[in-house]
Amino acid sequence: MSKQPPPPGLTPDDALFLDFDGTLVAIAETPEAVEVPGGLVALLGDLHDWLGGALAVVSGRQIDTLDRFLAPLRLPSAGEHGVQRRDAEGHMREQPPPDLVPILEVANQLAGAHPDLLVERKHAAVALHYRRAPHLEALCRQVLTELIASRPQLELLHGKAVFEVKPAGIHKGIAIAAFMQEAPFAGRRPVFAGDDTTDEHAFAVVQPLGGIAVKVGSGTTLAHHRLESTRAVFEWLAAASPASLRGSGAAGPAADSSDSRTTE
Repeated sequence: MSKQPPPPGLTPDDALFLDFDGTLVAIAETPEAVEVPGGLVALLGDLHDWLGGALAVVSGRQIDTLDRFLAPLRLPSAGEHGVQRRDAEGHMREQPPPDLVPILEVANQLAGAHPDLLVERKHAAVALHYRRAPHLEALCRQVLTELIASRPQLELLHGKAVFEVKPAGIHKGIAIAAFMQEAPFAGRRPVFAGDDTTDEHAFAVVQPLGGIAVKVGSGTTLAHHRLESTRAVFEWLAAASPASLRGSGAAGPAADSSDSRTTE
């Protein structure tokens, strides 16, 4: 683990942005198998109120999936790395999806030949997960790289044990920058926590604005601060929440492996 210090405590004047997989919830073998820790939803609800609504989830997941895991909350959110964005008023902005049929066909063919691969179809992206077949990383990269070589509107995003074909030029940093132009986020100190290489764009946006970037788990990073696990994230968030003074229910996640793999 690098020597970055833990982040400072949150203040009620911050704008808080949080990745989902690997940050709020521990990684599971498949995207649908993640477990939301007891107390997390209540904690996020309390923090949302304490921050005057300036809390958003910024994830590679689709927003409707985030809503399902975090029900009954419907937080401001950016999904698919910024392809989808729901502001604090509940208004949804969504990039039109590119033609992904050829990508999906090839990904499904590859998964058919190698059953341990998992294909995930999103609104505007196709993700090919190789968590259960790490020896296929090079093959997945080669096939998808060749497939999009003549498609400049698409790019290949490499996360933890996953390759994702997505619209070019869209990332979490752009989504956070857009939130920071709107109430109730505007004028606050941005704080973002994320665990994956896909979060580095967000770190690069947040820190020049005088904000706090928090890398969760191991790995090289632009972030100036680090927390070792999803459990450490929960404890950091809980320390700022008025609910933490009640001492009720919010046990938080069990210790997780910060080397777990996802792109979300």
